[in-house]
Amino acid sequence: MSHGVPEVLDLVEVPIPVPAADQVVVRVKAAGVNPIDWKLYSGSFHAIDDKYRDEAGVGADALPRIGLECAGVVTAVGEERGEVSIGDEVIVYPVTGAYADYVVANPGSLISKPKLVDWPAAGALMLTGTTAAHTLHAAGVRPADRVLIHGGSGGVGLMAVQLAADLGATVIATASEANHELLRGLGARPVTYGPGLIDRVRAAAPEGIDAALDLIGTDEALDTSLELVGNPDRVASIAGGPRRAEQGLKVIGNQPGADLGTEIRAAARPQLVEKLVQGRLRVVIAGTYPLEKAAEAHRAGIVGHAPGKLVLLP
Repeated sequence: MSHGVPEVLDLVEVPIPVPAADQVVVRVKAAGVNPIDWKLYSGSFHAIDDKYRDEAGVGADALPRIGLECAGVVTAVGEERGEVSIGDEVIVYPVTGAYADYVVANPGSLISKPKLVDWPAAGALMLTGTTAAHTLHAAGVRPADRVLIHGGSGGVGLMAVQLAADLGATVIATASEANHELLRGLGARPVTYGPGLIDRVRAAAPEGIDAALDLIGTDEALDTSLELVGNPDRVASIAGGPRRAEQGLKVIGNQPGADLGTEIRAAARPQLVEKLVQGRLRVVIAGTYPLEKAAEAHRAGIVGHAPGKLVLLP
């Protein structure tokens, strides 16, 4: 693989990994596809700090190991694997190199996969789910709040809409009209983005907006959020340029200088699984692809017409 467009992706054979004493090996059944995957190898990804570089598997002189979440079955364990056993069905996050038949992971990255959760949902739950939980926390969203979510039909947006609605907040979410029915079914009041957005949001939430999540990074999302919320401390962003930090927004995720929220995201993992089992959360799957068609999945993700997550099934 080299830096470039999805066509640079190639499938190669490597030996099945052997775990070190403090590692386990997981046979991957499903791996979530996320925008960060193609951003990492495209060469256009912005500068990231050293800590995130390590977490993303990006060495100073090496290409990234793509695939940051998956689910599968434990096939080998090291001597210090804790309570993990061969045959355990697990959700794995965080991890690197999940675009594979087998992946090496730290036991602390594993959560038991409930039998009721299918493999695509298990493999695609964590990255967007923990990001959504972190963003809601950063914006201080509370049960009685009215929260505006920009990019409600994206991977993180769909999770944020559901988590905010489950919390008891009133959710207004921007999306193209084609995705409005989906958002209504998840508990949101959908509005179309574009010129006149502020007026449409005010009509959807005449009581006002208490907090906002910018999940798309556009000037429209930034300006609308600041206008309607007023307090930048109640606006959290996962994307966009330096204006976010300059305006005092809560900038999170993998942006330079952003809050990684490691502890918040770790605490969210078992809660996400519990909500999924209880039917309070749904992983919307836009499509599944075999591992050898990862480039095709990335092309579909870059175009971004279908709402929800794409999943590789090795």
